Amino acid sequence: MDKEEIEKYAINHTTDHSETIKELVEVSEKNLEHIDMLSGRLVGRLLEILIKISGARRVLEVGTFTGFSALTMAEALPEDGELFTCEYNERYENIARTFFEKSEAGSKITLLMGKALETIPTISGRFDFVFLDADKINYPNYYEMILPRLEQGGVMVIDNVFWSGEVLDTESDKAQAIDRLNKMIRDDDSVEQVMLPVRDGVTVLRKK
Repeated sequence: MDKEEIEKYAINHTTDHSETIKELVEVSEKNLEHIDMLSGRLVGRLLEILIKISGARRVLEVGTFTGFSALTMAEALPEDGELFTCEYNERYENIARTFFEKSEAGSKITLLMGKALETIPTISGRFDFVFLDADKINYPNYYEMILPRLEQGGVMVIDNVFWSGEVLDTESDKAQAIDRLNKMIRDDDSVEQVMLPVRDGVTVLRKK
């Protein structure tokens, strides 16, 4: 079975995005490198469906990039829902803010610029849903910081848990950090989780 072909098949049988998000993807592809940092339709729709199923109203995202996943999740939130998204790279900020302002769902989003380990503590309260897709070196640190603030029954989704298969040999610092997080989650009795072979690996966990 050809992995690329089956992924295309899966994408073609997954609900498409709104016109605003399609435009965001086009602008990102035109203006930026590393466009593979976008979560993509499969992960985006997975996030949206999980938010709707879980009834989440308060979301934290770590790693905004150009706002694709933030906007996807905001569209899935109820009218009184709110989403906080953390980004460090100012290069991506302009595109994200432009599309947040353009979308009706953008009013639910608060973008915090700076190091996420410093900005997350400035957000008060707890979260129903968390999406982690930021600098991989700090994955274990993010987990330790955020899990105590995740509501009981809350959901956390973590992207890139395979790191292109490097978690199998862990030669790079990033692969070592991701592998450490994967083991932390596996050994954490306070959560239940499933690791899915979607794109570059996605872990979905629920706090007991």
